[in-house]
Amino acid sequence: MPYRTIIEPFKIHTVQAINFPTLQEREAALERIGYNLFGLNGAEVIIDLLTDSGTGAMSSKQWAGMMDGDESYAGSRSYYRFRDTIKDITGFAEIIPTHQGRAAEKILFATMVSPGDVVPNNTHFDTTRANVEYQEAEARDLVIAEGKDPSSMHPFKGDMDVAALERTIEQVGRDRVPLVMVTITNNSGGGQPVSMANLRAVREVCDRYDIPFFLDACRFAENAWFIKQREEGYADKTPREIAREMFSLVDGCTMSAKKDGLANIGGFVGLNDPDVARDCRNLLILTEGFPTYGGLAGYDLEAIAQGLEEVLEETYLQYRIRSTAYLAEKVSSAGVPIVRPPGGHAVYLDAKAFLPHIPPHQYPAQALAVELYREGGVRGVEIGSVMFGRPKPDGSEEPAAMELVRLAVPRRTYTQSHIDYVGEVVIAAAERAEDIRGYRITDQAPWLRHFTARFAPL
Repeated sequence: MPYRTIIEPFKIHTVQAINFPTLQEREAALERIGYNLFGLNGAEVIIDLLTDSGTGAMSSKQWAGMMDGDESYAGSRSYYRFRDTIKDITGFAEIIPTHQGRAAEKILFATMVSPGDVVPNNTHFDTTRANVEYQEAEARDLVIAEGKDPSSMHPFKGDMDVAALERTIEQVGRDRVPLVMVTITNNSGGGQPVSMANLRAVREVCDRYDIPFFLDACRFAENAWFIKQREEGYADKTPREIAREMFSLVDGCTMSAKKDGLANIGGFVGLNDPDVARDCRNLLILTEGFPTYGGLAGYDLEAIAQGLEEVLEETYLQYRIRSTAYLAEKVSSAGVPIVRPPGGHAVYLDAKAFLPHIPPHQYPAQALAVELYREGGVRGVEIGSVMFGRPKPDGSEEPAAMELVRLAVPRRTYTQSHIDYVGEVVIAAAERAEDIRGYRITDQAPWLRHFTARFAPL
């Protein structure tokens, strides 16, 4: 008979100790780092949900593959395993390794995007947006209306607004749209999936205007699982079959293998156009390394190749998505406002509803993220007006559409008791929400300010 409890599809082979800083030590750390959780030492964190990027646990087969890595500078055997694995999953003709996802973005956008261009996406994440804007182009977000409503139960809140895409192309002109990109799953919007039907609709628009279509594919396997669970006609397909169909609808992708590659470092650009691939490789040699290693060691290539096989296993994906939903259910049942339905890799707390007394210019999501660390040593990340606020000519800021705190769950790293603890910390913070105050920025960088900005409490 089937059982209700979905267990981890693995045994724990190696453990790593967790430090338990006291409340006084956490307070001192917050003052030292200017209330920016990126500045914490890892040893100052009890449960680290800052990101799921490169923070997961690798399997024994991945570690075994690393021992067999070929470190040849050119033509490494490990590269060919990496290339062939990705080709088998994606169908792309050209596979270009990079040291991580933002390097793939930098190379693709530097090759294809020019000043004055407009790059539509369902929602650009931080490094994607920054790399588009570094080319003096506009990163335009076109997610459907439900994707901006934390309480909406739409099953595919990551879908792109296809009518808005077509209007954008008509308004700015086809020549100013070098490519269209869709992020799967939609990280900035709560880790929400994109339907196959929506990908097909975007493909049709791109075909009509002869515009290349790309995926930001760092969580492609999680997106495939949501399609299997929620979209008509896919229940009997395997995640690998669904992934192959998604990739068949696009001309290329960028990917951080630190997410659904189950590796601690790495990424790639996948392409079908040999001319674009040639230009990308030329830039790769200048910035990353020779095209058969792309800034990675041979053992990294081995780990990614093995991880891409494991991430498509149904037992893994069922456990992965359920473990995130478990945390979402725990906190929402206590009345904590979250983005619903929960995404695949993270639970997103709705700081705007959690702290309605803090206005956007006082950064409610940053205030909530700080409070979770103060309360229980849990480190999340702000996805709100610190990350996505836009300066206005009068010196004020246009706030982000949503004020979220992302609790990103590393893959195969924490157990159910760890997740229970996180839920208790969130609920404890909610019980004294009225006492939480906002912050002001005292120092910031011109690009990706959320990584290094310093704050002062109000």
